[in-house]
Amino acid sequence: MNVLVTGGAGFIASQIVDAYVAAGHRVAVIDNFSTGGREHLNPDAELHEVDIRDRDAVERVFSGGRFDVVNHHAAQLDVRASVRNPQFDAEQNVIGSLNVVESALRHGVGRVIFASSGGVVYGEGAYFPADEAHPTNPISPYGVTKLAMEKYLHYYRHEHGLEHVIFRYTNVYGPRQNPHGEAGVVAIFFERMLSGVEPVIYGTGGQTRDYIYVGDVVRANLLALEHLAGGGRSDTFNISTGVETSVNQLFRELNALFGGRFTEKRADQRRGEQMRSVCAWDHAHDELGWRPEIALVEGLARTLEFYRTKVG
Repeated sequence: MNVLVTGGAGFIASQIVDAYVAAGHRVAVIDNFSTGGREHLNPDAELHEVDIRDRDAVERVFSGGRFDVVNHHAAQLDVRASVRNPQFDAEQNVIGSLNVVESALRHGVGRVIFASSGGVVYGEGAYFPADEAHPTNPISPYGVTKLAMEKYLHYYRHEHGLEHVIFRYTNVYGPRQNPHGEAGVVAIFFERMLSGVEPVIYGTGGQTRDYIYVGDVVRANLLALEHLAGGGRSDTFNISTGVETSVNQLFRELNALFGGRFTEKRADQRRGEQMRSVCAWDHAHDELGWRPEIALVEGLARTLEFYRTKVG
């Protein structure tokens, strides 16, 4: 297949590009390198250095592409940045995303894979773990923009027949995560610990998250491509582990990898941060044959090996 991956030099999407190329697909990448790394770009992928907010530039990519599927991962990902500047967040995650989807429709691309977020679209949970039918009441502008694009995709399917797979990722971690631009707590903690600096736990540390290893996310995107190519129906899936881990627990797991030499350092809780998040993955198993395979302890060890190699 001929696939366009937006954000294809970023943490998650660059590894999806690698998997698509390895599976024999022709892959093109859109990225403006605001957070993505050129070192992560697959040499067998065609690069278009474009900001998705630039409607004309996006249109030119589609004019010459003849794509079968768009995998849309380009986004502003930082919840705290969205709280500070909701307009900027919406420009990236709504207007930019609409530029991609509208160009896809104009050029006959009938299938989209969209990276949403189970960590934020549900908001504070009514029950745990949250399944895909859970009420969606995001408490951050980032969550609002992700949910908005889900609704747009439902509209485009109803009005134009655009088929889609929506993935609600929980907290993705693993190799290539940027501790600065993408604000993943695992990457932030690792960076500080490798520098000999105490990581900071905000609030009580009792906040829980569902940490999913990036390799499991990549497998889901391979299965989504097969699902859409085989005529599978549009659907929404949590990509998660169903396991709740507090920030305190995460710190202890990471600290154990460093021989327990760090002590807890705390600061005030941050705005826009929900207290509890964990999602059920049964639907992805039933429809796609997907399940999480990498446990947190193993995933953290793999991630530390990557960062140590990078530092060395």
